[in-house]
Amino acid sequence: MPRLDQITLKQLRALTAVVEESTILAAAERLNLTGPAVHNQLKTLEAIVGSPLLSRAGAERNIPTAQGRALLRAAAEIETSLDRAVRQIGALGQGLSGRVVLGVVSTGKYFAPRIVALLQREMPDVQVALRVGNREEIVEAMERAELDLCIMGRPPRTFLTEAMPLFDHPHIIIANQDHPLARDPMVPREALLRERFVMREAGSGTRILATRFLDEIGHDQVAGITEMSSNETIKQAVIHGLGIAMISAHTVADELASGRLVRLRVQGLPIYRKWYLLPQPRADKAAAVTAVERWILDHADVIEPSLDLS
Repeated sequence: MPRLDQITLKQLRALTAVVEESTILAAAERLNLTGPAVHNQLKTLEAIVGSPLLSRAGAERNIPTAQGRALLRAAAEIETSLDRAVRQIGALGQGLSGRVVLGVVSTGKYFAPRIVALLQREMPDVQVALRVGNREEIVEAMERAELDLCIMGRPPRTFLTEAMPLFDHPHIIIANQDHPLARDPMVPREALLRERFVMREAGSGTRILATRFLDEIGHDQVAGITEMSSNETIKQAVIHGLGIAMISAHTVADELASGRLVRLRVQGLPIYRKWYLLPQPRADKAAAVTAVERWILDHADVIEPSLDLS
């Protein structure tokens, strides 16, 4: 039985070179060895496997035997595997391979999948796992170091110094297409106080922004508030006439384009905030995380959702 641990790359490469170059002398020149050295590699390899590897009959002395062809196939597979490993090692060093966990607050789920798709196209060997949650969930995940990067609109104080701005985050007030205010070219700010607002849960960035805006108008004395736990339910509530809502414009682009929702034009709106990219502040940051972070920052203009708020 052949001892596999005695077979070396040099022996396999000698066999391959002799078959491809037809003669030992030509193979020796290719491998930068002497003829006797190549001959010894072949003899040792044949002794290990216990079979002749080349046919030495007739003028064509170096035709591989069945055993030789089997070793040649193995040699080619080994070279391919080594080449793949070397390229992967290089990719790991450059951050072009690995796994990155990207967290996004729920409002950003409307554009975050496109970021992942673009990254997959640019860095096919980097696995980007997308994790979506409300602001509290994403902040807690960052604090537990469960995320490598995250995108949110209002960075917490603990990560404020690490936050890097990406692009504008506009907030608007929406109504359904049959709402009386939808016909006004410019809605008086005071008219909003007579409306029922559909809002996110207390503590959400959009809720805080809406409360501040309304407080400027009339000390938050609106007709009423209906609380909803997600942007999707808020959109459906407004579409069905349960009230109006302040919401991120990025979450309603499709509904505005189709006419299912309308944007109320109000003095002081849109309110522009920023989307931020927050990296995990760790000294041993993986190269893949650095590469994804750099790509997102460099391509902010590409990943920014297209909106017409003129």
